[in-house]
Amino acid sequence: MAGYLDRIGAGKILVDSEPLSFDWLPNELVGRDEALGEIASMFMGIESPNFSGRAIVIGPVGSGKTAIVRRFSEDLRKHLADTRRILPVHINCRNHPTTSQVLQRIAQILDHRHPERGFSPGEIIQSIRRNLQNSGRHMLLVLDEVSVLLLREGDDLLYQLLRIDEGREETGTLSLILVSQEPMVHLFEAAVKSRFGQSNHIRLRPYNEEGLRAIVDQRTSAACRKGSVRDDAKSRIAGFAAETGDARLAIELLESAIRRAEKKGVSEVSPEHVEPSSTRGAGIEPDMVDGLNDHQKMCLLALCRRLRREESVTSGDAERLYHVVCEEYEGEPRGHTSFWGYIKRLEEIGFIHAETSNTPKGRGRTTLIRAANILPATVEKRLEKDLNRNNIA
Repeated sequence: MAGYLDRIGAGKILVDSEPLSFDWLPNELVGRDEALGEIASMFMGIESPNFSGRAIVIGPVGSGKTAIVRRFSEDLRKHLADTRRILPVHINCRNHPTTSQVLQRIAQILDHRHPERGFSPGEIIQSIRRNLQNSGRHMLLVLDEVSVLLLREGDDLLYQLLRIDEGREETGTLSLILVSQEPMVHLFEAAVKSRFGQSNHIRLRPYNEEGLRAIVDQRTSAACRKGSVRDDAKSRIAGFAAETGDARLAIELLESAIRRAEKKGVSEVSPEHVEPSSTRGAGIEPDMVDGLNDHQKMCLLALCRRLRREESVTSGDAERLYHVVCEEYEGEPRGHTSFWGYIKRLEEIGFIHAETSNTPKGRGRTTLIRAANILPATVEKRLEKDLNRNNIA
């Protein structure tokens, strides 16, 4: 009766889906040894208690910016475990686009009991400093997608963080790494620009076809049965992704090819299973869904499930799909006004694009929703995982 479910868990090709996630962090980053070395050179002396480092990492979508700073942060924490207690903290400024939101997030990471409101930015910064000094920890703060914050509020937060120890006997409270797709120094005031200096910048280039092939090899080895993905299929994936140099596109193409092969019941991925992605050049990281509330997540999940297969979905169909997802996760669907608010919020963040268009039959107007900067299949998996953990109200 449920024979159509037999392929789930069969694992003819896929053994572990985690290495196909953008969040998976390999122990070795393909083709980025030189960049890691550059960052390390900017933090020479961080083993000393009064040292604070700073760096700026710039690169296009899929060049490995976030992976590099995450790998460096974790490796540094382990390397200095017996010398200095490093606390890596990673904040995505697209999820937390204001000074108060960034500071509140840091404060709650340090102490989950920290009040959500009632303190000025300066008071929260000093609370953060006291917490770090009292616990003997040095915070390595990464502000990812920092240009979102800079364009919205300027560089006052950076100025305050860089001066966190000013006038104090104890120094070396925090180090700072900024990550952005585009150059940002022109957005800095002179005081901030001088503190970052001219040499603490790393620019990552897009991956070439050889590098992308190596990434596909690495992910395949970690995720699939040995020999289950043919070499010519891997080369085809790398060739498609090389047009943009986007490693995330290569991973998405690999995941899609595996899914097609397993759907057909075969035990090998061949070139015919590799198809170009219509979402090439997507620019939103999957972990950015973490900043959404549950109903925004259910709305986005409904959209992703349809946009995986179709180019667009009408707002009416989207709302009906949202109700289906709410029922699936035992949540009470919100009204039309709230639903439309979710759509506008998802568009503001950059997940989707909504535009008014004539209806297919030419009668009246409707809103068509398309994926803007996401890979729907990947975001769908992340959302399902999050919603299964949450208790939907």
